Amino acid sequence: MIQLLLSIATHSVALLVYPGLLFMVAFGALVELAWLRVSRREWERPELPRLRATPVLATVALCSVLAAVQVSAPFNEVPGAERSVVLAAVGLAFTAWAELALTVEFVAAPGLLLIVQFCWVLAVLGPAVQPESLRPQVLGNVLVPGLLPVKVACGFLYLLALPALMRLWPLLPPADRREKLRLDTGRILTWFPYCGLFTTLFVPPPSDDAIGFVRFFGITFLVAAIVIGLGALLRWRGEAVARGLYTRAVPPFAGLVIAIVVVTSVLMR
Repeated sequence: MIQLLLSIATHSVALLVYPGLLFMVAFGALVELAWLRVSRREWERPELPRLRATPVLATVALCSVLAAVQVSAPFNEVPGAERSVVLAAVGLAFTAWAELALTVEFVAAPGLLLIVQFCWVLAVLGPAVQPESLRPQVLGNVLVPGLLPVKVACGFLYLLALPALMRLWPLLPPADRREKLRLDTGRILTWFPYCGLFTTLFVPPPSDDAIGFVRFFGITFLVAAIVIGLGALLRWRGEAVARGLYTRAVPPFAGLVIAIVVVTSVLMR
């Protein structure tokens, strides 16, 4: 009974505090402010997001928290054996599906977004083919030279997909009529799960100490900075270039990633 209560308490801390909801919001707010500063030529103070409990916001928050507790953040109270890359992938996928299902008029190029999401799922699950494990920390700890091409290709595909999934690309939804600058609640909730999952999958897991904490979140902030840079570049090049990238370049590259995964799996047996 005591063990059950302790387990409930530790999981509650992970879900609600760290690396869950509270930490996720703090991380996301910092990165979102950085994105707004980079993406705007003239800085203006953004308005706070509306905190209405809509079905979309509730779904995004719940799924993002589920994904966040799967990462290999130091001092994560969720045991490593209970974490799964599939839960993280499904949780983050549902954040996009909720918007597509409930507010499709506010989603730019929904068909193209689904294609990009498929490419992202491939990047997440690709490294799991050969190790045959779905625990994120195991995938990040695989340093076999023969798997390096898979990890590099999947990591690159993961980063290419994020500007679209985070809605940093210049494609605007038809129903977006906002004139005032406002913090995006959906992005705030998903910055850490997306960037933290990248660090978990493609970087060896950190130790549970101060050095490990600094290393993990230093890399995670670096990933966020790269995504912000890619988003700013796409905004600068314009909608035509962004649409061309995600229709004519990313899907073929995803096909190449599949080929690399298959060949590597055959050669490593």
